[in-house]
Amino acid sequence: MNDLQWFVMYTTSRAEKKVAQRLREKGLEVYLPMVEELRQWSDRKKKVQKALFNGYLFVKTSKTNLWEALQVPGAVKFVHFAGEHATVRQTEIDTIQRILETGVAVETDNSEIESGEQVKILGGPLEGMEGECVNKGNKDYFIIRVPGIHQNVMVNIPRKYLEVIG
Repeated sequence: MNDLQWFVMYTTSRAEKKVAQRLREKGLEVYLPMVEELRQWSDRKKKVQKALFNGYLFVKTSKTNLWEALQVPGAVKFVHFAGEHATVRQTEIDTIQRILETGVAVETDNSEIESGEQVKILGGPLEGMEGECVNKGNKDYFIIRVPGIHQNVMVNIPRKYLEVIG
């Protein structure tokens, strides 16, 4: 079965975990990138897990099974761009996994970011990764674009660890 691809599913608000679980129960491979966030209540602080891309998860399936995957409660639709189902390459999934595994602070951003210089990370847990560098405010961010959902993953990396490659 070589027609398996990572498709991008949009879910109802805050239902990503439940939808991922239901899809796994159907035997589908699902990737739901999660990040830990410290929430402040009046009486306490608590670490909560939340979806990196609000309302999105990745489902590895074939085009013919998309409709079936949408039958789980909480699933809304598969994302389309220009009439085609949005897909994400395995390398992009691997990149997101690697970034999250390091535990570095991550932000997502879906604004149009001006293309920056192509850079390579020289040190730290993400050493060897290539992407682009943008300056927002007075900080340098290392950007990995996820074209399938028009999202950017931004990692704040000290400039000294970035080498311009292009």
